[in-house]
Formats: sequence, C-alpha cells, structure tokens
Amino acid sequence: MKKLRCPVTLLSLAVNESVSGVTAMTFFSDRIRNFAGAFLVFLLLVIVEGCSSSKAAPEPPPAIVEVAIVAQQDTPIYSEWVAVLDGYVNAQIQPRVSGYIIKQNYKEGSVVSKGAVLFEIDPRPFKASLDQAKAQLAQAEAQLGKAILDVQRDTPLAQARAIAQSQLDTEIQAKLGTQAQVQAAKANVEQAELNLEWTKVTSLVSGIAGSAQFQIGNLVGPSSVLTSVSQVDPIKAYFTASEQEFTEFHRRFPTQASVEEQRRRIPLQLMLADGSVYEHSGTIYFADREVNPTTGTIRIAGVFPNPNNLLRPGGYGRVRASVKTQKGALLVPQRAVVELQGSQQVAVVGADDKVSIRPVTVGERIGKLWIVTQGLKAGERVVVEGLQKVRDGAPVKAVPAESAKAGG
Repeated sequence: MKKLRCPVTLLSLAVNESVSGVTAMTFFSDRIRNFAGAFLVFLLLVIVEGCSSSKAAPEPPPAIVEVAIVAQQDTPIYSEWVAVLDGYVNAQIQPRVSGYIIKQNYKEGSVVSKGAVLFEIDPRPFKASLDQAKAQLAQAEAQLGKAILDVQRDTPLAQARAIAQSQLDTEIQAKLGTQAQVQAAKANVEQAELNLEWTKVTSLVSGIAGSAQFQIGNLVGPSSVLTSVSQVDPIKAYFTASEQEFTEFHRRFPTQASVEEQRRRIPLQLMLADGSVYEHSGTIYFADREVNPTTGTIRIAGVFPNPNNLLRPGGYGRVRASVKTQKGALLVPQRAVVELQGSQQVAVVGADDKVSIRPVTVGERIGKLWIVTQGLKAGERVVVEGLQKVRDGAPVKAVPAESAKAGG
C-alpha cells in the first residue's frame, strides 16, 4: 500500500466536506446519514495509518570492540645494536724459516689443536746446517781442551820461573777465547736445531683452521701467511654503542669495579641473521679505550659460548640487552595506538561504555607493547580491535581482547 501523508489541512478538509454533505442531505433518510458517518470514520482510520507509517527507523546497536587494560609495572628497557662476530683469538700462521712446502697436514675448515703440525717445509738444508754447527762445536771444544792442558802444564813452570810469565798469560788468554768460541758454537747448534724444528709449522691456538694460502711446492718465508686459525669457543661479538648510552650507563655506578660487576651481570641476547635467537646468552667483555670522533660511538665486545662452532667469524647479528629498568611504566598494545599527522592517539572506553579519543605520548617499544608516558592511567580500557568503527562520544560494547580470541 502506498504511504499517505498526514497534513492537518487534509484532515480538516475531509471533515468539513463530510459535515457539509450530511447537512445538505437532511431530507434523506437516517440510513443515508448513517452511511455518511461510517465513511467518515473509515477515512479517518486510513489517514491515521498513513501518519503512523512515517515514523523514524530505530537506532543501530552499539559497535562491538575489543579492549585491553592499561597495565602498570616495572619494565626493563632493551636496546639493540648491529654486531659483527670475530674469533676470540685469531692467529695468523707464518713460518719462521724460508723454504719449500713439502706437506700440508690439516684439512681446511677443520678443528685443529694447539701445537698441531699444519705444514712441513723441506728440512734438508736445515739438517745440514745443524750438522755443520755441531762439527764446529766439536772443533771448538777440542781447542778448548788443548788450551786448558797448556795452562795447567805451564802454570807451575811459570811459578818456578822456568818459563816466562808472559807465555802463561798468552795461554790463559787463548783459553778464554776458546771458551767463548765454544759458547758461540753451542748457540749455533741451538739455533740450527730450532730452524730444523721450525720446518714443521704448527698452530699457536686451538680452533678452526682456514683455507691454505700456499700450496705444496711454493717457496715461503717468515713474511708469508700460510693460513689463519680462529678460536671460536667462546666467540666475540663486536658492536658500537652511542656515547650517550655509554655515559648514561656509567653514571649509575660510582666505581670502576661496580661498572665491571654490572657488565658481568647483564645478559646479552644474540639475534642471528635468520631472525632466530641464539640459545646461549653472553656477557660484556670490554669497552674500547676511546670514542670514535667521527661517529660518536664506542666499540663494545661481547663474549658468547659457542660449543658446537655454530657461530663463525665475520657473521652478522644483533645484540640485545636491557641496560636499565623504567619503574611503574604504563603499557598498552602497539595496535591500540594510532598515528595521525605526527601525533599518537588511542580510543579509551569509559565507565559509561562511551569512547573518548585521547592524544598520548609514547616512549620505548617493548616487544608488542608500547610504553605510554602521558595521556593514560593504569586500569583504563583502550580499544585494540575495531578502531575503524568508533568515533568520539559514541557508545560501544566492550569485549576483553583475550575473551574475544578465546571465543573464536
């Protein structure tokens, strides 16, 4: 049925016309008058129904939103720095003598022990030098024996004035000179023995040996770096902290001893290149002696256990540590904070279940939470899901975020 409008003039006109019609027909019978009255009642009912059909539609129900409670607790503040891994000790393996490499005794990339023979240099020239030095020593010792006998024989003769004293003095000087030759010959023998021993190039530390830089048959010398061995258990992680971070940390402790103690107590987390967290925590090993004047940063070294040699020198990661704790920090989920034109705001649901859009000041990010420094109080409810459905002053139906997730 088409809806009828309900103007007052239409109702008045209908009534007036009906009354006039009834008056004009007074000479008709009562039956006609009754019909006219029934028609008038019918017309009024139709008009009333048309007016009632034009009433406004009902208000929509309040939007359902998920809310979280603003928590207040002491919160550790974490910082992260890009880190580069390096061996705890990196030893360059260089020969102490010159010669041709005749043997390589290790597999590249394998774990070697301190003192293990990595390369061998042709020992024949050094063996010959050792034999020559021993011969010279024997000759010098023979000369010394003769000089000792001469002095022993001529000492009583000089006392008896059977020979000149000057002859005995000459023999004594010859004895001293021969003793010096013997000492020099012994030193030559020791040096020749060392040179022969050094033809076997050994590792100075236990660790992982790198690739060989020289092959069998190459001529090498003391300046040649044959390979490198890195001690990787433990392993160092170098990172740079800002001068401000370094200063703030040191100001909280009165003495250097207390600083060192706190460094040992701060656990370091290492996040690897694949985003995973390394299973072993580390500690701060040392801070460099100076601040880099170009970057305004200071180099810090952390040490991490590496029992299975997973970490290798040259690798990258991120070191994470908590160097301070903020007392009574207010925490909200990051998804509750909306950034608009350089400022942050949250939707707060009041006790009357109405929304209040409120600007806030945020601080550090803690995982999936955000520290709010201004604009909120502990225990207030903030919208974390359904922000696009709310407006300032609008009523909502608030559902705890955990309950909503648990219910599906």
